[in-house]
Amino acid sequence: MEVILLERIPRLGQMGDTVKVKDGFGRNFLLPQGKALRANAANKKKFEGQRAQLEARNLERKTEAQQVADKLDGKSFIAVRSAGETGQLYGSVSTRDIAELLTAEGFTVSRNQVELNQPIKEIGVRNVAIMLHPEVEVTITLNIARSVDEAERQAKGETLTTAEAIYGDDINENARPDAFFDPTAEEGDEE
Repeated sequence: MEVILLERIPRLGQMGDTVKVKDGFGRNFLLPQGKALRANAANKKKFEGQRAQLEARNLERKTEAQQVADKLDGKSFIAVRSAGETGQLYGSVSTRDIAELLTAEGFTVSRNQVELNQPIKEIGVRNVAIMLHPEVEVTITLNIARSVDEAERQAKGETLTTAEAIYGDDINENARPDAFFDPTAEEGDEE
C-alpha cells in the first residue's frame, strides 16, 4: 500500500513523502490515526492544498513540545516500589507508571510518548527516552527504589541489591551466635 505521510514518522519518512507500507500498518495505524492518506491522485491534490496548514500545525506542535522538552530534559524522578533483597520488583514499572509519574510532577506526557522496550523489573537508576513530538526527544533519569532514602543512596552510585547494602554492614554482627551454637556444650551433651 502506498500512502502520503501527513507528519514525520520515525524510520518511515518526512511529511509529504509517498512511502510504501504493509497493508495492515497502513490500514490499522496510519490511516485511522490521521498520520497518512492513501496515495492516489485525489489525495495528492488534497494534500498539496493543505500542505501549508499541515506544516504550520506541525511547527506549532513542535514548538510546544520543545518548550516542554527544555524543562524536562535531564530531570530525575523517583519511583518508590516494593522489591525483594536482590532488587527484583514485586511488580514492574511500565510506560503508564512513568507517564503518571511525569503528570504528577506537572508535565503533560501520555504513555504512548514513553519509549520503553520492556517494563522495568528491578531497582536501579535508568535513563528513559520520552518522544514529545516526532522531532523532539528528551531523556529523563528514573530512580527506582524501595524508599526515598534508598533512592538518594542509589543516586550517589550505591548498589542496593545485597542484604548488607540494605540493612547495613553490621547485619551479621547483630545476629546472636549463642542462640544457634553453644561453644561450652560438649559433643553429645544434651540439655
